[in-house]
Amino acid sequence: MAEVSSNPRLYARIAGLLYLLVIVLGAMEEVAIRGRIFVAGDAAATFANMKAMESLWRLGIASELFLGICNIVLTLILYALLRPVSRDLALLATFFGLIATAVETAFTLPLFEALFPLGKAAYLSAFTPDQLAAMTSMSIKAHGTGFGIALLLFGPFFFIVGYLIFKSGFIPKAIGLLYMIPAVCYTTSSFALILAPAFANRYYFVMAGPAVIGEGALTLWLLVKGVNVERWRERAGLR
Repeated sequence: MAEVSSNPRLYARIAGLLYLLVIVLGAMEEVAIRGRIFVAGDAAATFANMKAMESLWRLGIASELFLGICNIVLTLILYALLRPVSRDLALLATFFGLIATAVETAFTLPLFEALFPLGKAAYLSAFTPDQLAAMTSMSIKAHGTGFGIALLLFGPFFFIVGYLIFKSGFIPKAIGLLYMIPAVCYTTSSFALILAPAFANRYYFVMAGPAVIGEGALTLWLLVKGVNVERWRERAGLR
């Protein structure tokens, strides 16, 4: 807390940079890597793509793990910045953020498992090519489900952080309201994944669009403006 109080605007901009990395890496993984390799409803094509682009898949796994590290640091900085508004709520948001990040990182394991059927181990000869392809696709789908669970836990994080921003006085209220949009979108899509998977698969990107607006608004504000230092110090009792 003492470090942040010395230059809250600098830490806000570090948070903005980390957030930008999280958004960019997440988009690259979803569109340029998994979207390029995974073919919905076609395990054989997915398996062939995996064989041809194994290095790209491994790069995506490394990116996912690095994204988790960025999220942890980002969550800590947001806690330090928003603690003057409400220590208890900022701490609650931190719990949700860290647990969600842990779940998301843990479900990186199925991405590794998707590579196992590509190996040359003797025991793999017990399976037909179709079975090996099916195992790869099931591992990828398992990761998607785990990611949905992580987003469900991120929902309260976005709502609480958005509320704290709205009440802060050192970041515009509009940013706080926009940041609550991902809470609604991610919670809805995650429950839909469990209760109505056909709806979730069809409208996932429709739900993700407004969420990106909310996250992007905070990211840009932190990068360009940071926080109103005078008002932040006033809320922190440093005046």
